[in-house]
Amino acid sequence: MHRVLFVCIGNSCRSQMAEGFARAYGSDVMIAASAGVAPALVVAADTRRAMKEKNISLEDHFPKALQQLANAHFDLIINMSGVELQQDIGAPVRTWKVRDPIGTRYDVHCNVRDEIERLVMDLILELRRDVSRPSLAT
Repeated sequence: MHRVLFVCIGNSCRSQMAEGFARAYGSDVMIAASAGVAPALVVAADTRRAMKEKNISLEDHFPKALQQLANAHFDLIINMSGVELQQDIGAPVRTWKVRDPIGTRYDVHCNVRDEIERLVMDLILELRRDVSRPSLAT
């Protein structure tokens, strides 16, 4: 299992969406978590609503600071924050350029949600291919 951390600014929209999709669709290949560079107080209502339309509940999710996960081990960090991560997490970092929907119309949240869903599905498929490749050691 790959441990994947999704990071955005507030851990209120993008990274929460990514974690939700990863848990719903990719639990066979990854353990997903999310955090924020400067976490908000709550997950945005429009984020919860947009994900609920995909039958994914974020009701038990809450924003977390990147520092709170400093002692956790991750195999991959997905950075959607738009800023360089200052904290060394000890894992490869990939950047996804995804618009921050905070403070925008609901339809923007839905567009961002759909973009993140596609990105997460691509990642899941990549991880599944990695798992299905025969090992060189055998």
